[in-house]
Amino acid sequence: MSDEDNLVKASITTTSDIIFANSETNAQISEENGDVLAKDLVNKDIHVKPAWYFGTGFLLFWVLLFFAVVIPLFYRLPTALTIEDDNKGEFIGDRAYNTLNNLVNIGPKVVGSTANEVDTVLFLLNELVEIRKVLRQDYFTMEIDIQRPSGALRYSNMLNMYQGVQNIIVKLSSKNSTSESYLLVNSHFDSQPTSPAAGDDGFMVATMLEVLRVMTTTQQPFEHPVVFLFNGAEETALQASHGFITQHKWAPNCKAVVNLDCAGSGGRDILFQSGPSHPWLVDYYKKSAKHPFATTLGEEVFQSGVIPSDTDFAAFVQYGHIPGLDIAQVINGYIYHTKYDRIDVIPRGAMQNTGDNILSLVRALANATELHDTEAHEEGHAVFFDFLGLFFISYSDQTGQILNYCAAVTMLILVFISVWRMSAVSSVSLAHVLKRILILLALQILALVLGLALPLLIACIFDSFGSSLTYFSSLSLLIGLYVCPSLIGMSLPITIYYQLNRKNKLSFPHHLQLALHSWAVVLALLAIGLTAYGLRSVYIITILIIFYGSSLTLNLLTTFHDRGFSWTGLLMLSQVMPFLYSSYRIYLFLVVVIPMSGRAGSSMNPDLVISLLAALGAIMSFGFLMPLINMFRRPYLIVLCILTVTAITVILATGTQIGFPYRPKASSERVSYQHVRKIFYEYDGTISKDESGYLFSFQDRREAAPMKMRMAGAENMISDCAKHMMCGVPLYDERWVDNRLEGVWLPREIPIEPPAKTELTLLSKTILESNTTARFEFKLVGPDHMSLFIQPYEDDFVAVSNWSFERSYLEDPPPHPLSYHIYFTYGIDSSPLEFYLDISKPNGDFNVPLFQLGVSGHYIGSKGDALSLEFAESFPDYAVLVDWPSSYDRYIF
Repeated sequence: MSDEDNLVKASITTTSDIIFANSETNAQISEENGDVLAKDLVNKDIHVKPAWYFGTGFLLFWVLLFFAVVIPLFYRLPTALTIEDDNKGEFIGDRAYNTLNNLVNIGPKVVGSTANEVDTVLFLLNELVEIRKVLRQDYFTMEIDIQRPSGALRYSNMLNMYQGVQNIIVKLSSKNSTSESYLLVNSHFDSQPTSPAAGDDGFMVATMLEVLRVMTTTQQPFEHPVVFLFNGAEETALQASHGFITQHKWAPNCKAVVNLDCAGSGGRDILFQSGPSHPWLVDYYKKSAKHPFATTLGEEVFQSGVIPSDTDFAAFVQYGHIPGLDIAQVINGYIYHTKYDRIDVIPRGAMQNTGDNILSLVRALANATELHDTEAHEEGHAVFFDFLGLFFISYSDQTGQILNYCAAVTMLILVFISVWRMSAVSSVSLAHVLKRILILLALQILALVLGLALPLLIACIFDSFGSSLTYFSSLSLLIGLYVCPSLIGMSLPITIYYQLNRKNKLSFPHHLQLALHSWAVVLALLAIGLTAYGLRSVYIITILIIFYGSSLTLNLLTTFHDRGFSWTGLLMLSQVMPFLYSSYRIYLFLVVVIPMSGRAGSSMNPDLVISLLAALGAIMSFGFLMPLINMFRRPYLIVLCILTVTAITVILATGTQIGFPYRPKASSERVSYQHVRKIFYEYDGTISKDESGYLFSFQDRREAAPMKMRMAGAENMISDCAKHMMCGVPLYDERWVDNRLEGVWLPREIPIEPPAKTELTLLSKTILESNTTARFEFKLVGPDHMSLFIQPYEDDFVAVSNWSFERSYLEDPPPHPLSYHIYFTYGIDSSPLEFYLDISKPNGDFNVPLFQLGVSGHYIGSKGDALSLEFAESFPDYAVLVDWPSSYDRYIF
C-alpha cells in the first residue's frame, strides 16, 4: 500500500486543522485561499493550517488575558471599614486614614528638626494617651517609654554615628501572660527632606497605631507581649533601630520582628523578606494574611543588593540576631522620598488591606509557641509566593529542592516517552526522532539567547543615543521596546527551521511537539542547575514544567498525542495558569524597579535591567506558546507583525512626547543638589581656596541632559576626585559617595553664606609617651547633619592608630581612594561632638603636615539665599528638587 493510501486512512478532522486527502487525485488548493500545495502531502504534512492572521489573534488573546485578569487583580483593594464597624474587633481603615492625615500635616520630619523631634513625638504621645484611655484594663497592661540613644554602626563605607535620636516604644501585654518572649513591630516616623512622608513611613505608623488601638479594645488575649516601636531615625541609615536593638531594656526579650516600611504610596503591601532561617514565620503569614502578596524571588533579589535600598529589618537581624518578616508598600514608587508623597495619592482601601494583614499577623505571632524558643526552630529557608493575591503557597527549602528535582526528572522521562511513541506511531526510527529533538534543543537554546539579547541590544542602542528611560512614564512602551523583540528572538530560530525543513518523515504536528519538548528540556536542565546552585526562586520554572508536564501526560494517556493538532487544546489550557502567574510576577518587579531606575544613580544604564526583566517575563510567559505560531500559514508574517509593533513603538519613544521620561507630579525627575561654600585651609592656616557653587548628585541616567540650558558652565567631578580627598566637596552620605564620579559642580560667582557656621576647634595636641604617637583632641559644633573626612599622609608613613570613634571601623577602613568617613547626626541632643585622633609616625616628627581633616555641615530644611531660590525656580515643572545649603572646610594638621 502506498504512503498516500496510508495517509487517506489516517486522515482526521480536528478543531485546529482540516485534513484533505485523496488516494486517486492530486488535490491542489488555490493560492488565493493561501493553502498549501498537494506536494506537501508527501511530507505527511497534509494538515491545512489556519491563515496567519489567526496567529496574530492567538497572541493577542494572551495579551488581552493579561490586561483582563492580571492587572485588575494586581491593583485590587478591599473596601475600607468605617467607624460604624468599630465594634467588630476589626481594623478600621477610615480611622487609620484620618490618623495618617493628621500626621502628614506636620510636614517633612527630618532627623534633628523640630518637626521630627518635638512635633511628631508629641503627636505620637497624644495618640498613645488616647489609646490608653480606651484600654481594656481588665485584660491588658500598656507601658510607654521614650528612648534617646546615642551610638554608631558601620554602614556601607562610612561610620554612621548618632546622638540623641528618639524612639517611642509601647509594650502591650495580656494580664495573665507570663511569657518573657516579646514580638517586636516596627515602623519609622522620620522622613527625607521635603517629603511629607504619607507613604514612607507615615502609612505604617498610622497602621501600627490602629492595630494597637484595636488590640487594646478587643477581648482577645495573647500569650506574648507585643512591643510597638515607633522609631525616629531610619532615613539616616537605620540609626534609631540600631539604638533600640542594642541598648533598650526590652530588646533582649524581642524574639521576632515584623518590620513595616514603604517604597511607594498606596496599593497592596508585600512580604519581601523573611527569616533568615526561620520558615515557621512564613507559615504564620500564610495562615493569617487576609490579602497575601509575597514572593521568594523578591527576597533573593533584595538580599542580593541589586535594589538600592535598605530597611530597619537589616539592623534587627544583624545586631539583634532576631528573625522576622519585612513587609512594605511598593506601588507608585515615583513619589517615594519626594514632596508629592502626600495622602491624596493613597486610597483608603490600601490602608484597609495592610491593616487587615498586619492585625491578623500580629495576633497570630503573639500566640506563636515558637516564640518561646526561636533557636529551636532555626532551620532552612522557606519558598513562598501568592497567586494573583487569591491564595498563598509556602513550603520548606528542602521540599522545594525535592519538588524541583522531581519535576525536572519527570519532565525528561515524559519527553522520552513521547519521543518513543512518536517513533512507534510514525514507523520512524527512534534515532531519527532523537536527532530532530537535539536539533530543536540547540535551536531553543539559541532562541533563549536571542530572546534575552535583542531587548538588551535595544537598551544599549537607546542609551548610546541618550534616550534611556523612555518607558519611565509610559509602561506600555515596554511591550514594543522589549517584549516584542524578545518574542521575535524566541520565534525566529524555530520558525526559520520549519520553513526550511518542510520534508520530514515525522508529521508536522509531531515535529511541532518536539519544539515544545525541547523547550521543556531546557527548563528542566535550568531547574536542576539552579536548584543545585541554591536558588529558591526556581519554583517559577518548576511551575512551568509541572503544567506542561500535566498537559503532556493527559495527551499521552489519550489519543490526542497522535491525532494531528488535537494536543494543542490541552496544551493551551494548561498554559493559562503559568502565563497568568509569570506575567503577574514580572509585572510586580517592573512596577517596583522602574521607579527605582529614576533614583539608582547615573553610572549604570537602567534600561539593561528593565529590558532583561521584560525579556524574562516574555520568555516565561510565552515559552510554550510562541512555537505554536507555526500552526498557522505563513508564520513569518506573524513575526513581521510583531516587528511592526516594535518599529511603531520606537518611533513613538524617540519622535514624540510619549517617550519623554518625566511628567510633573506623577513621575518627576529627581534633582538633588547642595548650595556649597568650600574653603581649603593649609597647614599654616592660610586659605588656598574659597569657592561657591552648586554640587549635583544626579539620580538617573539622563542626569542634566533635559535641562542643559540651566547647567551652562557645569563641570564634572572626576578631576577633583583625583586631586582632593573625597573630591574636595561635602559628600552627604553613602549614596553621594558612591555616585561621586558622576557628580557635577556648577560654579557661582557670588559667595554662598550658609545659615550658620560649622566650627571645628583643636582643643589640644599631645605627644604620647611612646613619642611616636600624637593625640589631637577636637570639638565640633554645627547643624544636625555633619560629616568628617580623615586621611593621613601615608607617603610619610603616617597612620591613624587610635581614635574615640568605633574601633572596628578603624581596623577595617574603606577601600582606596576613599578616606575615613564619619557621618554624624543628632536628634534631640545637640551637644557638641568631642573626639580625638591618635596619629602615629615612626620618626616621631609631628611638626609637619600629618593628615587632612574635612568637615561638612548640612543645613537641611533651609532653602538658601535669594539667588539660590531664583536658581531653584528655573528648573522645569517635571523636576522635583531636594536641595539645601552646606559648608565644607578642609584642614591640614
